[in-house]
Amino acid sequence: MSDTALATASAQVRAAQSGAPVIKAFFDEPTFTVSYVVHDPETLRAAVVDSVLDYDPASGRTSRASADAISAYVKGEALTVDWLLETHAHADHLSAAPYLQKELGGKIAIGEHIATVQQVFGAVFNAGPEFRRDGSDFDVLFADGDTFKIGNLDVTVLHVPGHTPACIAYVIGDAVFVGDTMFMPDYGTARADFPGGDARKLYQSARRLLSLPPDTRLFMCHDYLPEGRTNYAWETTVEAERKANIHIHDGVSEDEFVAMREARDKTLAMPRLILPSVQVNMRAGHMPPPEDNGMTYLKIPVDAL
Repeated sequence: MSDTALATASAQVRAAQSGAPVIKAFFDEPTFTVSYVVHDPETLRAAVVDSVLDYDPASGRTSRASADAISAYVKGEALTVDWLLETHAHADHLSAAPYLQKELGGKIAIGEHIATVQQVFGAVFNAGPEFRRDGSDFDVLFADGDTFKIGNLDVTVLHVPGHTPACIAYVIGDAVFVGDTMFMPDYGTARADFPGGDARKLYQSARRLLSLPPDTRLFMCHDYLPEGRTNYAWETTVEAERKANIHIHDGVSEDEFVAMREARDKTLAMPRLILPSVQVNMRAGHMPPPEDNGMTYLKIPVDAL
């Protein structure tokens, strides 16, 4: 069966070399997360990808230094933000999208399958009837193969489930923001053991991304500085991943990958911020509503994950 969305994305990458997007990365070392500002150099229209709201789990306090650095860059470059893009409902950091929307404008967007995540985690956190489980907390929900513009830059959306049911990748010009589907070649691929995760789907999604042209630039959402490397890194290419990704290089079969991934996932602890992160990010980065005393609370379900 033909993959129309992938064909569109591949043609877009091949055509984009002369008008490649300008990409500025912001690395948050406490969560090992990379956020991006992507803009069209001709129109100065921009998108922010996977922003971070600083959160201290010991005190429950939020702060905005990471988001303010993005805001300062956008204002310093005289950019206009049209989009606040999320690759998925992150389990390792809180999204700063609502704060940046107030500061910079733009629409908050994610993949349409976020509704599946909301159903699962709405139950985990016993969210009240005010929590809509249809994705409507977000401004825009994207389906596989959807296209849109950032200024004159073409963008194609690819649904890449496996890490979560709702993961998407954004192909912006010749660059792909892959979310947690894969990491740098020396670190491999994302876990697939969260609720709704699926190692077999993760393999298929990663191989789908690796079917893009070899010189396609890939931008990671995380880097964990594996042993043997001294500098954080988050940009690579399809060719480099196909040659050297330790989990899913060319020649690794689907069954081999699934066996490796499932065995490895059994050894991994839950991410440090998964409980605060998911209950915020499933609401498009908004906190749960205040209770009758005016305070906002994040729940810690016991023995649930």
